[in-house]
Amino acid sequence: MPGEAAIRLSIFVGLLAAMALWEALAPRRSDPPVRRRRWPVNLAFAVLGAIVARVAVPGGAAAFAIQAQAQGWGLIGWAGLSGWIAVLAGVAALDLAIYFQHRVFHAVPVLWRLHRMHHSDVMFDTTTGVRFHPLEIGLSLAIKLAVVAATGAPPEAVFAFEVLLNASSVFNHANIRMHAGLERALRLVLVTPDMHRIHHSVRRDETDSNFGFSVSWWDRLFGTYRAEPADGQLGLTIGLPDHREAGSQGLWRLLAQPFGRR
Repeated sequence: MPGEAAIRLSIFVGLLAAMALWEALAPRRSDPPVRRRRWPVNLAFAVLGAIVARVAVPGGAAAFAIQAQAQGWGLIGWAGLSGWIAVLAGVAALDLAIYFQHRVFHAVPVLWRLHRMHHSDVMFDTTTGVRFHPLEIGLSLAIKLAVVAATGAPPEAVFAFEVLLNASSVFNHANIRMHAGLERALRLVLVTPDMHRIHHSVRRDETDSNFGFSVSWWDRLFGTYRAEPADGQLGLTIGLPDHREAGSQGLWRLLAQPFGRR
């Protein structure tokens, strides 16, 4: 799709800047500010992930969807869906697939070794939302393409989903304070920062909850929803029981983390 990368990048950078400003003006938690150390590392992973995705699929997932549609692949085409119904069905199918992918990455040890790098961040702010190991990005991309081929999601749905996924990750990892009533209302539909923060708890029973990235429906539907952490939002400890020392949070150590013994 023409201009897809530029549009996605503009939305991503704009929302990241907006969330960073919100965090500075109205933080939810008063964790020690360590941006000079964390932000360059976390943002470096955003760049590495983008490079992996572009090298693996130069045209992007939406371009792959165009090819899949031309070949007549997928359930959406076979069901005769078209227009906005096909787009909505495609977005919903992709979002549901990401929810189950997330659960599998927690449940399968070799996949958890990749995904735990995301959880090893001992702080929780908007840059945590772009901190994913490049190998996880590559594997997630392969899963996404498989889902596109199986569902026949139209390219407009794939583009909309990727924008939604990136925006949701930047938003729901943000350390932002909002009115309690607004948060409750948003959480009926969206994954809010207070909801997703529980997923980053050091307690494993809390880590294995709230797997959704964009909408909160999947967790409610499949029994993985958790409303509040045991220690409250302000008492919740972020991260993993190990990999907490400052020396383990550098770029090269994090890249090597999945291959370590712990």
